[in-house]
Amino acid sequence: MTRWRTPALAALWLQVAGLVALAAYLLGRGGLAGLGWTSAAESLLAALVLGLWTAVLGRLTAGRGTPPEHGPLRALRGLFPWLTSLRLALWFLTLVAVLGGAAPQANAVALAALLSVWPAAVLAGNAVYGTLVRLAPEPGDLLRRTRLADWLNVAAALSLAMTVFNVVPIAGFSSSPQGADLWVYGLSGALDVGATLLARQAVLHAPPRQG
Repeated sequence: MTRWRTPALAALWLQVAGLVALAAYLLGRGGLAGLGWTSAAESLLAALVLGLWTAVLGRLTAGRGTPPEHGPLRALRGLFPWLTSLRLALWFLTLVAVLGGAAPQANAVALAALLSVWPAAVLAGNAVYGTLVRLAPEPGDLLRRTRLADWLNVAAALSLAMTVFNVVPIAGFSSSPQGADLWVYGLSGALDVGATLLARQAVLHAPPRQG
């Protein structure tokens, strides 16, 4: 059990800290000017949701059921749809801007790929949160456990794709990250992918019993 559970939880908590640090970095770099604060707000909300998700996952991977009235589970159930809504709203605003001619010099195929992968990654993350919410009270449900592992696999692949878009941006659409930005976005994405894959292994190897 601890072979995958311990490194998975450690990586997830490290990712929570990384999201808080990313929010601080974004605010320190751009302050509240323009719409930059929205990215910082998204990172902070993502950190909160991921922290709750990790707390619930910790019980699941120990073979312990989580009652519906459990505080972190209730908070997770209430907050993760807001995170999904915020992320989809940011994507939709970008889509409207692009359709309105905001990036006329950008490669159309690359933009189409980004605007397709982005919402897919958001919805995969939403499925990861929601599946755990439904699985947590009954950790012995092997069908939902397999479904959660599958969604984690999909989420990791899409997170990798989004990391590539962040580190190697589309010319004419976003500027190329330099220096600290490149390291921040690259490490943040790598941590997300690694933690997600470790979480998948922890779910697959978790004991099925309830307790």
